[in-house]
Amino acid sequence: MSILRTFVLATLFLLAAAALGCSQQPAGQTAAKSAASAPVSQLDTILQRGVIKVGFDTFKPWAMKDKKGDYVGFEIEVARKLAEDMGVKVEFVPTKWSGIIPALLTGKFDIIIGGMSITPQRNLKVNFSLPYEYSGMSLVASRELADGRSSINDFNNPATSIAVRLGTTAAEAAKNFLPKAKILFFDEESQTIQELLNQRVHAVVASNPLPMNLSKEYAEQLYLPMKDDFTREPIAFAVRKGDPDFLNWLNNWVRVTMSKGWLQNRYEYWFYTNDWESLIM
Repeated sequence: MSILRTFVLATLFLLAAAALGCSQQPAGQTAAKSAASAPVSQLDTILQRGVIKVGFDTFKPWAMKDKKGDYVGFEIEVARKLAEDMGVKVEFVPTKWSGIIPALLTGKFDIIIGGMSITPQRNLKVNFSLPYEYSGMSLVASRELADGRSSINDFNNPATSIAVRLGTTAAEAAKNFLPKAKILFFDEESQTIQELLNQRVHAVVASNPLPMNLSKEYAEQLYLPMKDDFTREPIAFAVRKGDPDFLNWLNNWVRVTMSKGWLQNRYEYWFYTNDWESLIM
């Protein structure tokens, strides 16, 4: 009887040990499989590649071509500094603003560094970093067509034509603040300026310092109806969704670089001085 009991207990012990071993092995295999199938951060891809690809479009003084054909501007300096701190080279990928988010989503570049304002609609498609700067919308007007107007409401009527760049927050601001005016959309910033100088529109809505610089450059033709911007918009890096590691690095880069004063220093240089104009003129 004792022999039978010993045999039964030994058999139960072996079965329990086998069951425990079976239950543990799949768990280990599942964990390994999960780790292997985890998505690779774009940050790791950039580091392995040794190059960060930056999508942008030209906006003065965010990004422009100099006399040599190279890109210069606030965002160009930001992108170069970001790459330097990452220990990689930078490759600039010029892209039309109206299609810049789709281009990011299809992998044509790693990040948008182009004076992009955070909006709820854009945030549905991409993730934004912490703001590294703020921009405000302003309005520059024709002295011939709009002289005497001194408020945003003076331009909000059906007889007034406003030029804006397609796909920008300036276009959205114009629609929201000037719903009664005739809004004309253009692919390039230079087209909006030309329309204004040729007196085919009363004013251009754009982010400063463009309106301010235009009013100085063409003082006899253009003026600023208002001293202050009528919006204040956060500017941030845009990346593809589902990449917390890349976003975490960018957020901390903004914190550290801002605390050292580098961002403010370069912003003041490009937005509040004319020292750089000799590079492009």
